[in-house]
Amino acid sequence: MADPERLSDDDKKTLLRVARETLQSYLSGSGIPDFNPVSSGLMINRPAFVTLRKKNTHELRGCRGETMARQPLIESVKKMAIASAVDDPRFKKVTFTELDNIHIEINALTPMHPIKAENIIIGKHGLMLIKRFSAGLLLPAVPLSYNWDKDTYLNQLCLKAGLPKNSWQEKDAELLAFESEEWEEE
Repeated sequence: MADPERLSDDDKKTLLRVARETLQSYLSGSGIPDFNPVSSGLMINRPAFVTLRKKNTHELRGCRGETMARQPLIESVKKMAIASAVDDPRFKKVTFTELDNIHIEINALTPMHPIKAENIIIGKHGLMLIKRFSAGLLLPAVPLSYNWDKDTYLNQLCLKAGLPKNSWQEKDAELLAFESEEWEEE
């Protein structure tokens, strides 16, 4: 499958609005709203990650996403916004009263493909490691935000998957790469 076309600025603004309005409606008990997308880019099957952070501290509050393109991007954003708020096992559920202090970031992913460690480009490639029954994923911006080199990135990916460092080098480890369009609320 070819990489999806890049999203327009209007598409990105629409998806941020969709994520915010979905959270407002869902967390207030009004259910999941329907949206009528006007752009074909929002209807392409594409996986998304939605990250929630506290506005005042930038502290992570929730992050959930999909790795496979199973539904239109607009639907993925709606579902992952809700999952980030109420289904990230690392955090207590986000409440409606917290929403004014929540900052939303969205990543729209390209299809995953196998990659060799020597071909990884920091800041361009997000990575997923699969080994037996373990898996871990790091978005492309993560190593940049921590100033990691490639070895640190790969070892942190192992730890994210619940595996020992250097597990990515083992024969039964599958290393996959993807790219991502990332944007956030102002």
